[in-house]
Amino acid sequence: MSKLIVLMIGITVVGFIIWWFFGKHEQSTAIADVKADTQSVDIEVNGGYSVETVILKQGVPAVLNFKRLDSSSCLDHVVFPEFGINRELPKGEVETIEIDTSQVGKFQWACGMDMFRGNVVIEK
Repeated sequence: MSKLIVLMIGITVVGFIIWWFFGKHEQSTAIADVKADTQSVDIEVNGGYSVETVILKQGVPAVLNFKRLDSSSCLDHVVFPEFGINRELPKGEVETIEIDTSQVGKFQWACGMDMFRGNVVIEK
């Protein structure tokens, strides 16, 4: 009987891992607020990113304001490979990151361990 229980727990854990990494999850999207010729979006970092897709307008200076509430070491950095940005996110503080909006496209960001991801979409 105990072997059957261990087997069922193992199958459940493997299923959860497969769902977590490969399943489709609903993503939150935010369109940047444009004020005084600057656009910005606030992103909460707490077990992932509260806004996972950010939509920006091309040619308008943009900032993303990351506020990390999570104490895990995985989320203590944010990396934008296409922009050459690798920034530390101090816990409980807002870290402002300027984004180059000169080119249209979809650009990914990730945590330092590449487990949690988000996207910046720059549109005309």
